[in-house]
Amino acid sequence: MKYLITGGCGFIGSHIADRLISRGDEVFVIDDLSTGRLENVGGIINKKNFHLVIDTILNISILEELVRKCDFVFHLAAVVGVKRLLENPIDSIIINVEGTYNVLKLCQRYNKKMLLTSTSEIYGKSDKVPFVEGADIVIGDTRKRRWSYACTKALDEFLAWAFFEEKKLPVIIVRLFNTVGPRQSDMYGMVIPRFIKQALNNLPITVFGNGEQTRCFIHVSDIVDALTRLIEKDEAYGDVFNLGSREEITIKSLAEMIKSATRSSSEILFINPETVYSRGFEDMNRRVPDTTKIERMVGFSPKFKIEDIIRDTLKSIQNSEKSGNRI
Repeated sequence: MKYLITGGCGFIGSHIADRLISRGDEVFVIDDLSTGRLENVGGIINKKNFHLVIDTILNISILEELVRKCDFVFHLAAVVGVKRLLENPIDSIIINVEGTYNVLKLCQRYNKKMLLTSTSEIYGKSDKVPFVEGADIVIGDTRKRRWSYACTKALDEFLAWAFFEEKKLPVIIVRLFNTVGPRQSDMYGMVIPRFIKQALNNLPITVFGNGEQTRCFIHVSDIVDALTRLIEKDEAYGDVFNLGSREEITIKSLAEMIKSATRSSSEILFINPETVYSRGFEDMNRRVPDTTKIERMVGFSPKFKIEDIIRDTLKSIQNSEKSGNRI
């Protein structure tokens, strides 16, 4: 099989590429390296069945050539991370919406199957936990940039449904919840690598609010397992799936676990997130997925616990710092 991965030099995309290359598939990647890194594909970049194009999915002519020659498209390219979308709101909206439209349009033109990665941000401010795929979404004030990412991904989903229903495009939508593991950067506000970097440098581990808000973290290897199995199921096309862990942890407990794992002398400092992001920044108390659908579809069950996730992410960061690369 020939696969195209948009955003394939990113954290999750590069792990998908590794898996496909390891089993003998041919992989094409397009990435503008705005958040992706060449180091992420360093282990496969010289493989004869790996092909990298450094460009944007807004370049329709380059994207068309790649879609045309592949059998399947994993569409992951997007502006991600709360910090980055707050700093670059226009780029976030254009790339996430126009870029996804380009991919959908070309997949329909050349009759290619695709998987669109969406996000738990879709559920917005909803307090109906655990989140079920068919539940209503609750988005905040449009004047708050915090919600622009959720809205762009909602538009991506609406576009995908439109192409599925009107153009019969075979597409799967997967809403990812707090994926973590080796290669994830702390540069855009991702909490586990940020806490680890702070702890390793004996800096204050900065927790937003009182730290009682909870999240469910899943190892990137579990994500790759589920995605590669899901695309083999004909009945998955034209449907949406939550993908994440149900293992819930408070951010305060997470900080304490990371401090212990790194044997750090860091203090845990509780701060107002408005001092880091913007005035009126809103956080969610709980974000827990109902994963019943994907469990039934592919027998999904995460293998990695939060302790494993912290261990593997810590090891990756330490190895990167030893080699002089920055994650």
